[in-house]
Amino acid sequence: MVSIYRTLGMPELINAEGTITRLGGCVMDPAVVAAMAEAAKSFVDLNQLLAKAGQHVAALLGVEAAYITSGAAAGLTLSTAACITGADPAKIRRLPDLDTIEKNEVLIQKSHRNGYDHAVRQAGVKIVEFGMIKETYPWEMRAAISESTAAVVHFLEFENHRNLPLPEVIAIAQEKEIPVIVDAAAELPPADNLSRYFHMGADLTVFSGGKDIGGPQSSGLIVGRADLIDCCALNANPNYSIGRAMKAGKEEIAGLVTALELYLQQDFAAEEQLWEDMVAYMVTALKDVPGLDARRVSPSEPGVQPNWIPRLYLDWDEKIITLDRDEVRSRLLQADPGIAVGTTATGLFANPQTLVPGQEKIVAQRLHAVLLPATG
Repeated sequence: MVSIYRTLGMPELINAEGTITRLGGCVMDPAVVAAMAEAAKSFVDLNQLLAKAGQHVAALLGVEAAYITSGAAAGLTLSTAACITGADPAKIRRLPDLDTIEKNEVLIQKSHRNGYDHAVRQAGVKIVEFGMIKETYPWEMRAAISESTAAVVHFLEFENHRNLPLPEVIAIAQEKEIPVIVDAAAELPPADNLSRYFHMGADLTVFSGGKDIGGPQSSGLIVGRADLIDCCALNANPNYSIGRAMKAGKEEIAGLVTALELYLQQDFAAEEQLWEDMVAYMVTALKDVPGLDARRVSPSEPGVQPNWIPRLYLDWDEKIITLDRDEVRSRLLQADPGIAVGTTATGLFANPQTLVPGQEKIVAQRLHAVLLPATG
């Protein structure tokens, strides 16, 4: 059978970059695909399905409440909206017009500002930054809080040792009874993170369903306080509200529930060992390329998710290997199948998280074939 991608004239990719949206998130387990196909066969009341699925997921995770969304970005918008409107139907209908709504500001550490906060701004709020680019102090957060503050948003991806860590953000927010929204879109594994931030005191935490969980790419999850989860639902599809366009269909809901059930049964120790073995193989296979520094790294810098997964890092002396980073990356993508790798400040990386066993050999062979002939 000819692949739908081939029919459309699209090459398939070996993904050695990670569970990122522009590459399709993840490859779903056949059981997830089967659940989606089964859900597609009949009609169902969507509000009831969302409520029942949320209750089931909350029980699985041991949290107060949960809500399935059309992705992590949708989860951020709905969480922000919930903190602004509560259950007030007039405020829900008014979004994103906040001119007459008192609580219309959201706090974000300056060092956490990023492209994903567009999903927060989509609710119409004004972003109030606190702290500096390189460091944040507790007094700066306290000084930023006002009568207009609706919530604080914390992006785990951008945490570092010089800005305020989540426990401190939660503690300060609780002093003023301000809800904390946590973006943990790709902070999996470990699976314990699905409930960890709730038990730390975060009011709402957002995850992507289509990354390590292995659900549909257009799925996401909010976990947190039951009252705020109810308000997320009021702001979401199928209601006539700001989340109407953020539609999680019955198929995505069924797929994510099934993916979560499978995810919680995984042998994560075995998976971690598999990733280590893949990286070790690629490092060894590339050792004979002159001028190439191929090494195993577990990155800790902000902006890498999850930052403890081992990766193959590649840097080289361009006096010996006469190709720059972008040329190597382009040549890998142009092959059939293409190979997607990530970029670092100085070179490239390969992430084993999205590789099928055996594909690490193809990645190593292709890198070898591109780099070795370019040596002077």
